[in-house]
Amino acid sequence: MRAQRIGLAFGLLVVLASPSVAQELKFTGQVRPRYEYRDPAAGGMDDVFTSMRVRLGLLAILDEQVSIFLQFQDVRLFGEETNTLGDFRADNFDLHQGYIEITGENSPWLRTRVGRQEVNYGGQRLVGEVGWTQQGRSLDGVRFDVTKPWGTLSILGIKLAEETAATIDKDSELIGAYGTIADVGPGALDLYYLFDRTELDGPDIRESTLGARYVWGGEINGRVEGSYQVGNRADEDLSAYMFGARVGKRFADGKAGLTLWYDYLSGDDDPTDGDFNAFNTLLATNHKYYGFADLFLNLPVNTANAGLQDLAAKASWSPSPTATLGAAFHIFRAAKQGTLTNAHFADEIDLTITHKYTEHLTITGGLSQVFRVDALEEIGRLDENMTWVYVMLSAAF
Repeated sequence: MRAQRIGLAFGLLVVLASPSVAQELKFTGQVRPRYEYRDPAAGGMDDVFTSMRVRLGLLAILDEQVSIFLQFQDVRLFGEETNTLGDFRADNFDLHQGYIEITGENSPWLRTRVGRQEVNYGGQRLVGEVGWTQQGRSLDGVRFDVTKPWGTLSILGIKLAEETAATIDKDSELIGAYGTIADVGPGALDLYYLFDRTELDGPDIRESTLGARYVWGGEINGRVEGSYQVGNRADEDLSAYMFGARVGKRFADGKAGLTLWYDYLSGDDDPTDGDFNAFNTLLATNHKYYGFADLFLNLPVNTANAGLQDLAAKASWSPSPTATLGAAFHIFRAAKQGTLTNAHFADEIDLTITHKYTEHLTITGGLSQVFRVDALEEIGRLDENMTWVYVMLSAAF
């Protein structure tokens, strides 16, 4: 069955590539293998593995108002198939993106996208594609994008879970609006509202998140942002917030940079009072923010609802046009100590090196060292220091 789907997918690509179907065609592709070593991993033992993402996409511009984008991917671990000859099922082959994009005939400023698609808002703090993971994130729904001289506005309606599907037992949606006002002082101002609902057998989850983000560039660059959440989480009243700030400066004709930042995500220190105060990062790309070792990908779950404080310093240096070195140091603490004997989760050092080998091939390597402190062990996350190493090749066209 899976092999038949692959054949159908590539057959569809061939049909769309026919000159009689499309006015303009653009193929995209990527092969991205990544070796990783983590000690400790799940179960307390070390783990060594290689994963790989292979993607093939086709953009077909059918006419001046309508285009189609299809993107298929295969995500696998080296050696995961049950038999090197007999297993040809391609279990991890999937449609990553597939959508119709429509531009208004009399309103070229309005673009409508319907189907399965990646969505990135702002710095991906609340909604992002999570590109670091091999599978990435794509969402099913509709998006309306307005582009005007004053800025942009995006209105989103996403189906996260459909109870009608055979393997799903709940309904869940995300709707919202994200706007950017250009040229506000030296930077741009983002304003947004997101509403997510999950229908369960018991009380529903209903969360509204509204906030603002201001970003500016230049030799001294930075961002300030804040979000507030209200609603109910099952049978508890929700009231939570997040704020963050970053400031950076470039040196040596732009070849080096130093950035300082602080993020605060509220926590819940009394699970019995009927109120829930831990901030939910929704569909964020948290790998970008809370350390490359990925201890805090699912918030507030990964801190046992204690929230998170992240004080960080980051440095970068480009010794040549094709190479960049990076270093970051994080101090992670709980926002609410509650019953923890210590609010300090961990400290983390991230070292990275990126080399653009050719126009189409990039080589990236990294080393992360996590120094575990008492609070991380108390919540059952990590009882010893962690080391993580990776080497990744990314070839794309």
